[in-house]
Amino acid sequence: LAQQGSRTSSPSSSTTCLHRHAQPLSRRANSRRRLHTLRAQKQERSEAVLDLDAPSTSTPHHMAKAQEVYRTADAGIPQATSSTSNSLAELAASNPAGLATAAAALGLTTFGLVKLFNKGSRSYSNNVGQEYDAWTEEGILEYYWGEHIHLGVYSEAERAAGYTKKDFKQAKYDFIDEMLRFSGAPPNPQSILDVGCGFGGTSRHLAKKFPGAQVKGITLSPKQVERGTELAKEQGVPNASFQVMDALAMSIPDNSYDVVWACESGEHMPDKKKYVEEMVRVLKPGGTLVIACWCQREETPDKPFTDREREELQFLYDEWAHPYFISIQEFERLMKGTGKMEGIVGEDWTPQTLPSWLHSIWVGVVDPWIVISKGPRIWYKTIREIVTLVRMHKAFESGLMEYGLIRGAKLPDGSMTWSQQEAQKEPVAASQ
Repeated sequence: LAQQGSRTSSPSSSTTCLHRHAQPLSRRANSRRRLHTLRAQKQERSEAVLDLDAPSTSTPHHMAKAQEVYRTADAGIPQATSSTSNSLAELAASNPAGLATAAAALGLTTFGLVKLFNKGSRSYSNNVGQEYDAWTEEGILEYYWGEHIHLGVYSEAERAAGYTKKDFKQAKYDFIDEMLRFSGAPPNPQSILDVGCGFGGTSRHLAKKFPGAQVKGITLSPKQVERGTELAKEQGVPNASFQVMDALAMSIPDNSYDVVWACESGEHMPDKKKYVEEMVRVLKPGGTLVIACWCQREETPDKPFTDREREELQFLYDEWAHPYFISIQEFERLMKGTGKMEGIVGEDWTPQTLPSWLHSIWVGVVDPWIVISKGPRIWYKTIREIVTLVRMHKAFESGLMEYGLIRGAKLPDGSMTWSQQEAQKEPVAASQ
């Protein structure tokens, strides 16, 4: 039936539909009898195949042994008995081809799943906006992660007590406050640009913290702009606004913002140099630029990436639409290379953010119902997300990935040339 068109057009199809109930009673009765006969035959075949608890005298020897194994397993016996072991051995001896076929099928299925989950499903192809549109519409990310699509922060004491004892969503608010402290931004900024704002959780949080400031969030996702605007209205945050805009070509005048904030958006940028340069361009002289980003470790001649590490990085690129990652040190070099920044500092915040990966899985384990209600497509997608979260955790834990925070301040116009400024300040801080 699945191979046949359910709405195949034919000259008589509409007539058949219109007069279906006008068939003579005898023809309809005959149809019902034929259907009943077919169902009875199907039931007989099913019983012949599935009635493992009642082998007949005509059951082949290898089927009888299979039934015995089935009954033993179904009874929940905790360990194999000698009878079961004998049954398995006799089954293998009596029908080795069948057992080999089943083993091969299981092996191929396992191999196929491993291959499937070892290859990224959403490689970067200028598709970041579409991917975030999909995540926003599904609602699962917002349900579990709240308003903030970024990692949280966990103090040393909280990590010692166990990450599940901390509220997962509160960890993200704490991260914003810690990132703000790290930035060294002035206490009362008048304008803040949130580059890669998601659906605006950070923008709204900063707008509430600084009610005298105008906060703009930009993203490639129209759905995120829509949701961010909706939440700002619901929460009564008139000084937060959102706009679809490319961070690599911002339609914003030079020297516009006191603070440029970029939390976990650099991962998606196909040109990291242009990303940094554009943010520096729209930053006011004396203003603060702060970046939080998933970074790969610095590759050096003494410590190149192994083939296995390159394979793992490629998966992490390709699963969540990342073109590539760079190191914390490379972000520092890019900021320095603009010739317009001073006080550049990069830090590795892996220890205090690492619990977020497994915590994000845990919140789904204790409350799985929204996923269950979405159906098979979301089940499969969620399994992929869990696999990726675990692999991200391992990559950060092993040192292949690092969580970078980088800050700097824009030089006042005409205060000094870059070479003069470079000679008068301390060297760029190394990653901690």
